[in-house]
Formats: sequence, structure tokens, C-alpha cells
Amino acid sequence: MAEIIGTYECKVDVKGRLMFPAPLKAQVASALTEGFVVKRSIFMKCLELYPMEEWKLESARINKLNRFKKKNVDFIRKFMAGVKLVELDNAGRILIPKDLINYGGIKKEIVLASVVNKIEIWDKAEYESSISYDSDEFADLAEEVMGDVEPE
Repeated sequence: MAEIIGTYECKVDVKGRLMFPAPLKAQVASALTEGFVVKRSIFMKCLELYPMEEWKLESARINKLNRFKKKNVDFIRKFMAGVKLVELDNAGRILIPKDLINYGGIKKEIVLASVVNKIEIWDKAEYESSISYDSDEFADLAEEVMGDVEPE
């Protein structure tokens, strides 16, 4: 799957449906027939939307964990909590299940943000809070995370 690019502001209706933005739809065209998986994020109060092809790769990694280790089983259970299959309906909308709407604190205004191979679904206010940063702190983080990575 190609990298997903972009950040899109949308609205969720009272039933939890969001209209999938056309530019995003074009980038994940192959996933439109296979569907998506939506789950809770591990580190942030948002949801993660995986195209099925990416979800299969992710779950294959998880499936390699030794299930005779309690920590692994605990991780798998928490990682898989709330995982749901979702598809675009005929109107081009995705229905976000109520339990995941509640988990993500999603109200009406949302942001769909690409993170390389998946899409994060955020309540807009929560997203704005998560991306606000001090430029010096971000520079330190960038150096720590990417400083030893050699360009290809």
C-alpha cells in the first residue's frame, strides 16, 4: 500500500457516520472494496483506521507473539479491544461504532490525519491539543528519534 498523505477536517453525524473525503478515498482506492479496521490508539485518545491490507500486516506481527507469555497475552487483549470492521456505505460514509466514538471523545468536528500507513481519527479539539508543541522540544525529539537514521 502506498503511503497515505494529508489531514482532513470532517463532521460526524448523530449516528456516528463520517463522509470519507474524496482525496483520501483516492489514496486508499484498493481498500474501498476490502474494507477497513478501526481500533483504539495505544498512546493517544484517538482511533486508528487501517486499510485491510495494512491491518493484515499488523495482525500478522501480533500473531507472532508467544501466547505462553502472560505479558504478550495481556498486550494482545488490550491491543485488540474494540477492534471493528468497517466499510464505506453507498453514500461514501463510514460508521464509527458508538463504543469507539466514546473512547475517542469524538463529538461533531473531527480530523482524519494520515500517519504513513493508517489514518488517525481525532476529535478536532483533542487533535489541535496533541499537535501543539514548543519548537525547541520538537527539535530535541526529532534529533533523538531520527538523529541516528541514515538516509538511503
